[in-house]
Amino acid sequence: MDLSVLHQITYGMYVVGVNDNGRPAGCVINTLCQITSENPTIAISMNKNNYTFAVIERTKRFSISILSEDTNPNIIAGFGFRSGKDTDKFAGTSYTMEDNLPLLREAFCGGLLCDVISMTDMETHMVIIARLRDTIAGTHKNPMTYSYYHRVIKGKAPKNAPTYQEEKESDSVNLRYTCSVCGWVYEGDINREPEDYVCPICGAPKSAFKKL
Repeated sequence: MDLSVLHQITYGMYVVGVNDNGRPAGCVINTLCQITSENPTIAISMNKNNYTFAVIERTKRFSISILSEDTNPNIIAGFGFRSGKDTDKFAGTSYTMEDNLPLLREAFCGGLLCDVISMTDMETHMVIIARLRDTIAGTHKNPMTYSYYHRVIKGKAPKNAPTYQEEKESDSVNLRYTCSVCGWVYEGDINREPEDYVCPICGAPKSAFKKL
């Protein structure tokens, strides 16, 4: 089966926010869809190993920050490649608490406040159906698609993402380096980059890259 065909399905980029006993926490997801228009409901997919999922399972509430094409890539790295269990991902970001749920306010297209209706176990992931309780208008008009994230930002899916695909051996013929901080993959000879080169996702220095 050629799983690369699945890359043709469109996705967006979002930050799920939760209230972890008064502490804001969250993670990046790329799988969200609207299910109904009347009494609106949405569905998201989350890896069951995500700490954010554990909080949703406990509180039955979450927020969605719709990221824009102007969102700082460091936001995606911070929320996508670290665990909220021992990291304050919202530190240093512009956010507000709306009905006790955190929403990013940094180059975002809008916010959603949601109450969980049901959860369906899909082996590694859980599909969460939620009722939309309120919306918050954003400041930017162009939402970041998963395609934009790959083509322009050159980002990769973390292993917990439902769209993650392991690199084929044939894809490793050329030189490839990975950022040891956020996991972003540089394709080519990084030694040709100037010494002040930094990871475009998390800002880590050139020395943080390891050859694959």
